[in-house]
Amino acid sequence: MSDDQAGHAGTDQQEFRRASNYITDRITTDGSGPWQVEPGRYRLVVARACPWANRAIIVRRLLGLEDAISMATCGPTHDERSWTFDLEPDRRDPVLGYERLQEAYLARFPDYDKGITVPALVDVPSGSVATNDFAQMTLDFATEWAAHHRDGAPDLYPEPLRDEMDSVMERIYTDVNNGVYRCGFARSQEAYERAYERLFGTLDWLSDRLSTRRFLMGGSITEADVRLFTTLVRFDAVYHGHFKCNRHKLTEMPVLWAYARDLFQLPGFGDTVDFTESKQHFYVVHAHINPTRIVPRGPDLTGWLTAHGREALGGSPFGDGTAPGPLAPREALPAGHGV
Repeated sequence: MSDDQAGHAGTDQQEFRRASNYITDRITTDGSGPWQVEPGRYRLVVARACPWANRAIIVRRLLGLEDAISMATCGPTHDERSWTFDLEPDRRDPVLGYERLQEAYLARFPDYDKGITVPALVDVPSGSVATNDFAQMTLDFATEWAAHHRDGAPDLYPEPLRDEMDSVMERIYTDVNNGVYRCGFARSQEAYERAYERLFGTLDWLSDRLSTRRFLMGGSITEADVRLFTTLVRFDAVYHGHFKCNRHKLTEMPVLWAYARDLFQLPGFGDTVDFTESKQHFYVVHAHINPTRIVPRGPDLTGWLTAHGREALGGSPFGDGTAPGPLAPREALPAGHGV
């Protein structure tokens, strides 16, 4: 997601309100909508810097959808027009042929005037964006694309848990995923403090929940853990300072810090997190918050690989399934960008 484009369109005088006018088309197995599940047809466009896109990267990898859905990676920064494929040698995506993600949006909607956001699924034959509904996208990866999952893929959206999961994920989205932005983009002291209290109140609630269970829904990872992880993993590197979410660092919240390390050390989580590009995105693109555009050197990342002790709570991270295999070389992080 581009936070300047997708967020400020909905900002009032004081409180940040994220725009929600996404392209809500779904890619389904039965073809009930305009787009049908078809391996090789769609290209997932992401930016490693973006926490919302990081969700899609993680879920795609956990489920083993790499061969079914190819992936294009944008650079960490963008201008007012859109994300660009500036990491490619010729600055064009080699499959779509585009320089900018904006081109896929305009191919479908010539007068498109909303945010050009990642993640987006692009229909390769037409070059047109199919959907950028980040919340539904990963749930559909888990359900609509099930026939193309790898052997041993975990069940990230277990049917018996969905009602409770949906409630937990809604609170995580409102107060944590979006809550850090509501702190950082607040336009008044009062709005900032309201967002701050809700953020840390919910982090306290999550800490209590996780004190007796290894993962949010029990002994195995689900979509809920993916959604919380992508905010926690950026907390000290970005949100604590840049967005003034500074009651405590993640490393000062014992339960959440151990939980985040547990996830980080699982294949599919930490190996998708680009700390360098995440910092470049937030500290460069948000010039209204950081006008010098200086990117901080810290924090020290070595703690992410230390023992977490969460095994004592029991459970099996992948349930009855197995961990994903090694990353494809073309999707590995650049040297020095991870831990």
